[in-house]
Amino acid sequence: MFDFRVQTFLAVCKTMNYTKAADLLGLTQPAVSQHIHWLEEQYGVKLFSYRGKKLTLTDAGIKMQTTFTTIQHDLQSLAKNIKNQKQTLSFGVTPTVGTYLIPKPLTNYKKQFPDIEINMQVDNTAKLCMAIDKGELDFAIVEGYFHKNNYDALLYKTEEYLAVCSADMKMDNNISKLAQLVSFPIIIREHGSGNREIIIRSLSRHNLSIHDFQSIIQISDLHALKALLLEGAGIGFMYHAAVKKELEQGLLKEIILDDFNEQHEITFIWRKNSVYSDKYRQIHNLLKP
Repeated sequence: MFDFRVQTFLAVCKTMNYTKAADLLGLTQPAVSQHIHWLEEQYGVKLFSYRGKKLTLTDAGIKMQTTFTTIQHDLQSLAKNIKNQKQTLSFGVTPTVGTYLIPKPLTNYKKQFPDIEINMQVDNTAKLCMAIDKGELDFAIVEGYFHKNNYDALLYKTEEYLAVCSADMKMDNNISKLAQLVSFPIIIREHGSGNREIIIRSLSRHNLSIHDFQSIIQISDLHALKALLLEGAGIGFMYHAAVKKELEQGLLKEIILDDFNEQHEITFIWRKNSVYSDKYRQIHNLLKP
C-alpha cells in the first residue's frame, strides 16, 4: 500500500491544483500542502513550481511521478495475482488491433496456455494508457501516440495507412494530392484515438487540418466508421488490415495519392521500468502476429 503522502502527490499531479487535489482526497488544502512539503524535505528536491499562476512539475517531480505511477501499477498487478487463484492476462488493445490483428495470435496463446483467464479491453490509446497507469491493465497494444518517457515499448507490427472511400463514390480521376481531398467530407475517429492522431499529424505535414475538409463526421466506433465509408458518406483513412477484405471485394477503393505514403508502427507498451518488464517482453513475443 502506498504511503498516503505519495497518494497526495499523485492527486496533485493529476489535478495540478492543490484545492482540487484536496477535494479529490477528502482533505483540507493545508493538509495537501503539508504532504507535499514532507516529500520535498524527505527527498531534498522541489516537486512543484509556479509559472505565473500555473502549477507545474519540476524535473524531479516528473521523475517522481513516473516512478510512483509505475510502482502503483506493479502493486495493483501484484494484488490481482495474489487474489486470483488462476493466472490472468489483463491487457488493452485499440479497435484496429482488437478486430483485425490480435484474434489469431490470442487464440494461439490460449491454446498454449488453456488455463489462463484473459481480460482484453478495447478502447482508444489515451484511455488504455490511463488504465495502465491505474494498474487496471498490465500492458496495451496501441496504434496511437503515447508519452515515451512513461512507457517501455516494443514494435508489434508496422501497418500501411490508406486513404479510402466507397467504390461507388464519384471522384475525379485526376486527384493525386492530399490537398485535393478537402472538397469531400472526412470521416474520423474521436479525440484520444490513435487513428485520429495519425491523420492529424499527416495532414499537418502538408499544412492541412481536418477543418479544411468540406465537413467532419466524427465516429467513436470503428465498425460504424467503416459502414459510413461503405455508404459513400465521405472519405477516411484506415489501416490496410482494417479494409483489406472490403478492398478485395471491391466495396471500398484506395485513393492513390502521390504525396501520401504512410507506414505506422503499432506498439506494445507497459509502464516504464516495471518489475514485470521481462514477463511483458515474453508475452509480446507470444502475441506477435
